[in-house]
Amino acid sequence: MDVPIYASHGRTRSQGTFGKSKLYGIQVARTLNDMMKVVAIRSAVFMSEQTCPYPEEFDGNDFCATHLIGYVDDEPAACLRVRFFASFAKIERLAVRHEFRNTRLSFDMVWAGIELCRKKGYTTIYGHAQDRLVKFWRRFGAKPMGGNRKLEFSDYSYTEMLLEVEPHPDPLTVDSDPYELIRPEGEWDEPGVLEASVRRPVTSPLRDRKAA
Repeated sequence: MDVPIYASHGRTRSQGTFGKSKLYGIQVARTLNDMMKVVAIRSAVFMSEQTCPYPEEFDGNDFCATHLIGYVDDEPAACLRVRFFASFAKIERLAVRHEFRNTRLSFDMVWAGIELCRKKGYTTIYGHAQDRLVKFWRRFGAKPMGGNRKLEFSDYSYTEMLLEVEPHPDPLTVDSDPYELIRPEGEWDEPGVLEASVRRPVTSPLRDRKAA
């Protein structure tokens, strides 16, 4: 089975190369250290290069979102944020460090975000593209929504984009294997630590403590 692009970091089956020696991969942020990498990348790109004020960049949505981190070798090089709503997902905050922009990492980050959304059962993906980047988002099939809604924030003008994708062939649903649903986010294709705990007998420690 192919390794999902959103879980490719450190798993060589789906890693690609930049030049002759550098490997790349993507993974979901799950630890405080991962979030520090996200903050560092976005600070370098949005706050330093685009002079975005701190409270506008770190807008209160980071702890209710899923973050993807792109690596070149083991160096965190890019990040992307995804938020999930009732009937659609929103891809946002794509940032690639300037020294890695001559690679396809930005494209792979977006594809990883799309695949993550599809795996979670979403087929409608919404986003805001800086007007100068509409052409980039069109490459993934996203289209401007049209209408007269003007969207401006943090000193840039944006276009609302909408992407309709094919359903995933094996999405996560309430009927999925219950062990799959308790695996680490983004690593649903591999057994997780809670499945390893099945090797221990059921002892219900709290019950025994109450009995004592």
